Amino acid sequence: MTTDAVTRPRSLSAWRTQWPEWAGYLTAAWSLAYGLLGLFWALGGPGFPFGHGHDAAAIESILANVQVRSAAPVIAGLGIGGALIALVMVRAWGRGALRTGLLAFAWALALALLVIIPDRRVLLAVAYVPVFIIGAPFHYPPVSFFAAIPWPVINQAILIIGGVAWAATALAYQRVTAGACAHCGRTDQQAGWMTPPAVARWGWWAVAVAIACPVLYAVPRYAWALGIPLGISEGFLREGQRTNLWIAGAGLATVAVGGAILTLGLAQKWGEVFPRWMLGLAGKRVPPALAIVPALLIADFVTSAGLEEIRALGLASEIPIEVTWTTLGPTLLWPLWGAALAVATYAYYLRRRGQCAFCGRG
Repeated sequence: MTTDAVTRPRSLSAWRTQWPEWAGYLTAAWSLAYGLLGLFWALGGPGFPFGHGHDAAAIESILANVQVRSAAPVIAGLGIGGALIALVMVRAWGRGALRTGLLAFAWALALALLVIIPDRRVLLAVAYVPVFIIGAPFHYPPVSFFAAIPWPVINQAILIIGGVAWAATALAYQRVTAGACAHCGRTDQQAGWMTPPAVARWGWWAVAVAIACPVLYAVPRYAWALGIPLGISEGFLREGQRTNLWIAGAGLATVAVGGAILTLGLAQKWGEVFPRWMLGLAGKRVPPALAIVPALLIADFVTSAGLEEIRALGLASEIPIEVTWTTLGPTLLWPLWGAALAVATYAYYLRRRGQCAFCGRG
């Protein structure tokens, strides 16, 4: 038992730190599986998750108007072809124009899977988790959490997983073919903007922006919950009170404020060492992944949700009367929020990474 208790964490740690070696294989497997799923849909199989007639809330998606007969073969081709490309990148083949082309394909696919295709429903599903947990004893919201997540939203989560895999594959390939360490990205020459003083400066600015955006989102929603018609009409305020819309809004605002507080930890000491009031953890080192992974996921979710809002506003034939600077304005800042949070998280990573165990650079 003692041997297993010691060996398992080491094996898990070794598996995690060896991600440049296995990320490409994982990406190839994911791409092949989704490509075969696309082939299944192209042959008439059920479950196609895009477009009107398949997605009840297709209006939310950038793929609202796709047709299964045209989109499914494209999915099959991209998936199966992508699996082959991922295996080529695992071998670190390609120089010059071929390397540039492979990187362009991988990063473009990662961007599409992570940010372009997913919409705000993924963010809402995540944001409503604490609302459902806290409201469970009071039977609020009056609907099952899992009943509120249809297959098209689950599919978007699957796409995000694929996007993460493609981003990891692209990053590892980019580093290896550039002569950098595949694990940390360092070379023998360090760029000026990556020195500790520089990282501290631009990291603080990124944290400030990443805090301001969710606070701007939360303030009007708290005002509406308190009966203050900030930026909206009295009639709309009363309608929201009648339907308990502002209670849900206050819940989402609280989640946003909680996220802003946690974001502050990316630039504070308590983001590196657990504070004294955390019984059992006080004084212990905060695992970097505990902050980095959730922060990057939230950055992805809010960016895709914000891009959807901008897209919807641009496509609208007329602006509803209750779309104001308080109802829609803060969400238009979400892409900025996501970008700032990603940059702040990267600064946190640079501060915490220490000496590389593989190349020895520090």
